[in-house]
Amino acid sequence: MSIDWKKSAIVLIDIAIAVYLVLAITAFNRPDELYNVCSEVKIDIQEGAVKGFLNPDEIKAQLQHAHLYPLGDPMEQVNSRKIEEKLLQNPFVESAQCYKTQSGRVHITLSQRLPVIRVKADNGDDYYVDTYGNIMPNTQYVSDLVIATGQISRPYAQKVLSRVGNFLIRNKLWFCQAEQINVLDDGTIEMIPRVGEHIVYLGQPTGLSRKFSRLEKFYKYGLPKAGWNKYSYISVEFDNQIICKKRNRKL
Repeated sequence: MSIDWKKSAIVLIDIAIAVYLVLAITAFNRPDELYNVCSEVKIDIQEGAVKGFLNPDEIKAQLQHAHLYPLGDPMEQVNSRKIEEKLLQNPFVESAQCYKTQSGRVHITLSQRLPVIRVKADNGDDYYVDTYGNIMPNTQYVSDLVIATGQISRPYAQKVLSRVGNFLIRNKLWFCQAEQINVLDDGTIEMIPRVGEHIVYLGQPTGLSRKFSRLEKFYKYGLPKAGWNKYSYISVEFDNQIICKKRNRKL
């Protein structure tokens, strides 16, 4: 029986080409995982209307503590999903996305929960409320947010004070002017400003746009003439009127 060397050679060549193509395609699709290690980790934290608590060093430390920081690791061992799941355990992280590139880089993009008001209630509670009305734990970081004090339950903070905080953040003037919101026993609120030795009584925390609009006009046209320290108490509770209480002067 004679062997057809020509046909055998063609078959061997076809097999070799097929093996080469499989290896080439694999190497093309996963060059980073076959040959590269992670050479760079880029952490991008999206900011909102107010500055959050997170920074890239914090995220790096969290991943290092969990032995998930990928710098220097083979790309095939970098688990993007595990990195995302770990970051989402951080109470200040709202969403996390991690992906790898063929050039050996790992990109991490985060959006963070943004606080809008800090609560220091009479019952000892100390926490933040975010833009969606969720409770955020206290943190070692200093925030320039408005502080809410007084008779504050957590449901009240989530449903009511979150709206007040969001309103103040959207209005640059009042975000800068309001230093403290005090909640009274009946659920009404008063504002302690940064400028001026007076208290602004807002009443029920509704119709804030109208109330602060009247207060802004009074600040522009009334107080400059009367004097910023003439009144100790300014009420904008009722529509179309502002009630002021003069400061007691000692002789």
